[in-house]
Amino acid sequence: MERNNNKKKPSKMKKEDYAVVLDYLSLGYVKSDMSKFRGKPIAQVIGTENFTLLEITPKEGVNLEIHDKVYIGKGKRDKVNRILGKLDFENLTATGRIEIDYAIRDIIESQEEKYVEFFNTIGPLTTRLHKLELIPGVGKKHMWSFVEERKKEPFKSFEDIKERVPSFSDPVGMLVKRIKQELDNTSAKKGKKKYYLFTSAPRRNIEKNK
Repeated sequence: MERNNNKKKPSKMKKEDYAVVLDYLSLGYVKSDMSKFRGKPIAQVIGTENFTLLEITPKEGVNLEIHDKVYIGKGKRDKVNRILGKLDFENLTATGRIEIDYAIRDIIESQEEKYVEFFNTIGPLTTRLHKLELIPGVGKKHMWSFVEERKKEPFKSFEDIKERVPSFSDPVGMLVKRIKQELDNTSAKKGKKKYYLFTSAPRRNIEKNK
């Protein structure tokens, strides 16, 4: 009997083409352990596709602003000179830690159709765990009421979710919390936190973009 080796491979996450500026340091880092970038402009950004945290340098003469959306993909970039690599959540500046909630919320709201579709299609993760249970604030009771309501008709918007499922009073805020949990690698991933719905699992060896 022949084995079927044509197993469906997990789809790769799309590369980041755009990012939102969380913090811009025109004089670079001042910490001694980051002396490599002292005196050199650097920005901490978050990708709009997979919420990848990155460090970038602007082109000469370009000053970036917090909340700026910049192109970081292949080809000609108008504001970004170089992508230095991935940034660990723990190395976000104080400003970056404040701004990340707003940035994630803005990214989600600007792609409402995509994330409403996520709610409409999300299914079980294992025989015992539903992916919805990975979202902060969702227990089994809330999950089943949501699933039953979804069976009647797919959700059309975040507002539609809020109106039809009262326990989902802030679906965007729930996603923001989940995404931050996935990005925060300051502690070992255990239980529900070890899964990645919206971001890629952290890697230590990062290839720098040219």
